[in-house]
Amino acid sequence: MKKRKLNYRFHNPNTAEVTADILLKVMIEANADKVEKAIREAAGQLSDEEECDVGHSA
Repeated sequence: MKKRKLNYRFHNPNTAEVTADILLKVMIEANADKVEKAIREAAGQLSDEEECDVGHSA
């Protein structure tokens, strides 16, 4: 049996700016957990570095 290639077409009545805004919001929402985790890890690294700096400044 031969595989059929799927074609998707979307009717988008929005302007390019509105479409970009919607896509951006979807991507932000989809990646919110990853971003929050990255921010927490970066904040943890900063606080670890600050603790090391405080210990060596004496």
